Amino acid sequence: MSLSDRFVDLGYAAGWRLVRTLPDSVAAAAFNLGADLAARRKGPGVRQLRRNLARVVPQAGEAELDELTKQAVRSYARYWRESFRLPTMDHADITTRIQATMTGRQNLDAALADGNGVVIALPHTGNWDAIGVWLANYVGGFTTVVERLKPESVFQRFVAYRESLGFEVVPLTGDSSGFRLLLRRLRENKVVCLVGDRDLTSNGLPVTFFGEQTRMPAGPARLAATTGAALLPVGNWFTDDGWHLRMHPRIRVNARSEIPAATQALADVFAGDIAAHPADWHMMQPFWPADAAEPANAG
Repeated sequence: MSLSDRFVDLGYAAGWRLVRTLPDSVAAAAFNLGADLAARRKGPGVRQLRRNLARVVPQAGEAELDELTKQAVRSYARYWRESFRLPTMDHADITTRIQATMTGRQNLDAALADGNGVVIALPHTGNWDAIGVWLANYVGGFTTVVERLKPESVFQRFVAYRESLGFEVVPLTGDSSGFRLLLRRLRENKVVCLVGDRDLTSNGLPVTFFGEQTRMPAGPARLAATTGAALLPVGNWFTDDGWHLRMHPRIRVNARSEIPAATQALADVFAGDIAAHPADWHMMQPFWPADAAEPANAG
C-alpha cells in the first residue's frame, strides 16, 4: 500500500472510530464548518457540484446558486457524519422514524406480493444508507452493488460497514458473476437496491435529464425485464431531524426492447425529486458529457 493510500485508509478508520464518540451537536457543528470551508475554497468537486446544480435550477442567479451549493456541500457532509455514526445508532429507532413519515410503502408491498422480486433504483440523494437500514429491517435484508474503491482496504471497510447495516454487498466488477447473483435474489422474491443515476461503466443508455442528454445505467431496467421483477423508483432526502423516503409506483418493463424507455422513466422520476430537493443531490462528478469534456480545472 502506498503512503497516500495508507493515509486515506487511516482517515476512514478514524472517521468510523472517532466521529461516533462525539456528541451529535458537536459532530454536526464540526462537519458544517468543514463543509463551509470546502464551499468557500471552491475545489474541483465543489465547482462541478455547482455546474450540476445549475442544470437543476437554471433560473437561479449567481448568489442563489452559491447559497444552494453551500447547502449541498453541507448536505454531503451530513451524509458522511451520519454514515460514520450509523453503526452505533439505534436502528430500530431509525426504522420507526422513517416508516412514520415515508410515502408509497404500498408500492413495495404490492410488488413483493406479486412474487417476482423488486428492483429499487434511487439517485445519490440524502442518506441512502439510513434508508437502507429501514429497508433491511422491513424486508429482512436486501442486495446491493457497490463501486470497487481504492485502496482495497477502504473498499473492505465499506463492505464491512454496509454488511453491519444488514446489506448483502456485491462488488461492481467487469464480469457477470455479480449480475447472476442479483438475478438469483430476484427469482427468490427478494429485493435488489441499486443507485441508478450515475453511469460508472460507460455502457449506460442515453436519457434526457434536466433538458440535456446524458447516460444512466441500464442495470435496474435490465434486471426487471429479465426476471419480471417490479422496478420501483425511490426518492429520499434529508429533513431537519431525519429522512424522508418516497417509494414511487412501479415502472413497467416486460421486454428488452422496453429497457431504454424504462430507463428514461427512471430519469424523469429522479429529476422530479431532485428538482424538489436540489441541495440533497450529492453529485460532485461530471454528469453530463459537456462537463466531462472540460478541463478538470475549469471553473
